[in-house]
Amino acid sequence: MSTALLNYTAAAASDRGRKRPSNEDAFGFSVEHGVYLVCDGMGGAAAGEIASSLAVDEILRMLERHSGNQGGPKTASMPLLAEEAILAANEAIFSRSQRNYRLSGMGTTLVGLLVDERRAWVFNVGDSRCYRLRKRRLEQITADHSLVEEQVRLGRMTRSEALRSPLKNVITRALGTQSRVTPDIFELEAEPGDMFLLCSDGLTRELTDPLIESLLAIDLPLETLCVRLVEAAKKAGGHDNITAILVRARE
Repeated sequence: MSTALLNYTAAAASDRGRKRPSNEDAFGFSVEHGVYLVCDGMGGAAAGEIASSLAVDEILRMLERHSGNQGGPKTASMPLLAEEAILAANEAIFSRSQRNYRLSGMGTTLVGLLVDERRAWVFNVGDSRCYRLRKRRLEQITADHSLVEEQVRLGRMTRSEALRSPLKNVITRALGTQSRVTPDIFELEAEPGDMFLLCSDGLTRELTDPLIESLLAIDLPLETLCVRLVEAAKKAGGHDNITAILVRARE
């Protein structure tokens, strides 16, 4: 297998959808530092927007700062740096909600991608997802932290029952709702041609995985593909905010 270094490009699109009055999703990325993030906020008034923006800003700030240190972060330390940044974001959101009763209970999901040449780390809290498209085959990397998904994994509910369940929006982990949080972190090896999709559930609740796969299998600029995903989700109902980041690896 080739050991040539990989270069990454990225694009993003976000929309409030057809039903929500505002967009509580937030996203951010730095190709230079290899950091990509999507958050889906929750809470009354503007609290969801505050939580998701806080998470993106805090995690980007910390990971960019570490990447800017002399020599940059070593591969072995990347998962630890990611977890440290996630815990700091959790503390920032939780502390803010404790200081302002109007923000009480606010929180956000998180899905992120860190890349360092051919190594990649995916992390998540909640039900925002990361997929990898490799050789036109789509694979879900993250596992949703949701009530119905946990029931499916335990064999107590079928996939079709989960899709119809009135509890499908209940998540079991979020940033900022508790003083501590435990993220999932997955380590992968990237290959030339791989494409990563980070998205909020406003996309995946409207589009099936096979449909997402078919939309991404077309050779178009990343910006165009992001817009096509968002517009397809809106056309399918657009019941929630919709955000997608695409990251492509090339030699």
